[in-house]
Amino acid sequence: MRASLSRLVRPFAVTVSGLLLVTACSSGGDSAGASGSGKPVQGGTLTAAVDTEPVSWDIHASTQDITAEIQRQVFDSLVSQDSSGKFHPWLATKWEVSDDYKSYTFHLRKDVTFSDGTRFDASAVKANFDHIVAKSTKSLYAVSLLGPYTGTQVVDPYTAKVTFAKPFAPFLQAASTTYLGFYSPKAIAANAGKFAAGGPADVGSGPFVFSSYTKGQSATLTRNPKYAWAPSTAKHTGPAYLDKLVIRFLPTASVRSGALTSGQVQVAKAIPPQSVTTVKATPGFDLISRQAPGGNYNLWLNGSLAPLDDQRVRKAIQRGIDIDQDVKTVTFGQYPRAWSPISPTTPDYDKSLEGSWPYDPKLSAKLLDQAGWTGRDAQGYRTKNGKRLTVNWPLLSIQATREGRDVLAQAIQADLKKIGVEVKHPSLDLGTYNTEVYGGKANFVDLSWPRFSPDVLWLFLNSGSAPAKGGINATFVKDTDLDQWTDEGRATLDEKVHTDVYAKVQQRAIDLALVVPLYTQVSLVGESDHVKGLTFNASNWLTYYDAWLTK
Repeated sequence: MRASLSRLVRPFAVTVSGLLLVTACSSGGDSAGASGSGKPVQGGTLTAAVDTEPVSWDIHASTQDITAEIQRQVFDSLVSQDSSGKFHPWLATKWEVSDDYKSYTFHLRKDVTFSDGTRFDASAVKANFDHIVAKSTKSLYAVSLLGPYTGTQVVDPYTAKVTFAKPFAPFLQAASTTYLGFYSPKAIAANAGKFAAGGPADVGSGPFVFSSYTKGQSATLTRNPKYAWAPSTAKHTGPAYLDKLVIRFLPTASVRSGALTSGQVQVAKAIPPQSVTTVKATPGFDLISRQAPGGNYNLWLNGSLAPLDDQRVRKAIQRGIDIDQDVKTVTFGQYPRAWSPISPTTPDYDKSLEGSWPYDPKLSAKLLDQAGWTGRDAQGYRTKNGKRLTVNWPLLSIQATREGRDVLAQAIQADLKKIGVEVKHPSLDLGTYNTEVYGGKANFVDLSWPRFSPDVLWLFLNSGSAPAKGGINATFVKDTDLDQWTDEGRATLDEKVHTDVYAKVQQRAIDLALVVPLYTQVSLVGESDHVKGLTFNASNWLTYYDAWLTK
């Protein structure tokens, strides 16, 4: 068994002055929490099981982490980020950042081609970034990673200058993610409407080619024999070792674990907490446990919609959930309960929040009384002016069983019933869910958002990230302080500023009861001893470029 990842090193220098020039760094893979060493063997098919199937395969439109994780094998980025937060060359060999963080100039490799033969150059950078911000793409997340993007200038065939209307210090981190990866410009022109369906239309420059997809069953990626531009964080150069990578979609936890221990798959993501002991005790298998950076699994409260437009009601709900007990029971102690909207492995995590807002149903009762919810109906729910205290928490049906979240929701419903709050938790299809949630009609929204940057707090809490603008701020609250502090965080890489503003953002979000952090996600990955070289990237996603199979 491998130990859980401890707090990651802060990624940024204290002071950034003058023109930031980044050049090639020494090679070295990000192998923290990864499988063992040995002399790599070429060939073979690795089959991996995952618990969630992408709704859309389009990296520029999707908000799902599973899309980004699988498609990381197909799509490259300008830069690579390691687990200490440092940036390394990838498709860009070096880059300059202006003093005001409003422009980034990338000098590109000249030997990169997409799998359809199209060359990667500055025009490809422009085509992709412009495609992300185009209204027809309907991007919800990638567009937010481009922030106040104003355009990309093709300085020369292999130099691209990306500009922003405001200082945008988090851009390098954003540029390292799959969501800002690159499609072939030829594919964008001919098949952009087919990207969501996956398969051969999804043309990237990565170490694998997206060969086929059978909905509800599996996706098949095959080795790109021409690949020769791995990031400097990789452990080798040249094509991937594996001939083929098959991703199977097995949403049922027991089936997924059984497929691993029976040898049907060599890697299984999201091992259920109750199966951890079994996997660890089974000869020939290993378990990797690693905490995810970014947004915890949080319950976001819509402060613009009754009854949660009353801060006292929000606070009562926040303090009326027995998070410690619920999370421990549902996750068998494998996931730590959360105290902040972001996880302990995220830069600028505020440890002082730990233990600061414990379960307190007596306080909840007092606050609800103060808010006027003093009546009780026949079922024991609180009432005011004859109306029951009810909140609506839509459930996305395709995500129902992920990490036991359906069972955790039942525990939360039971806790809140004790203080007199009825929680409706209807299961909805994707279209209806999006209408409810992004239309501001839901009282609760549950979200987790892996990202190795505190800028994820801007996405959650800044009014500029409102769903109406394509963002994910499910609180629907415009708070002057939260806007100011998250904007300040985006405008600099100064460590002192980050420590100050991001601590205040986390504290205020808790104080305003806009969020109920539930647990920190932990990657529980089972693997066969025949698998070597499996790695995680900075977003805590598995990468298979360096992976190989023993004979």
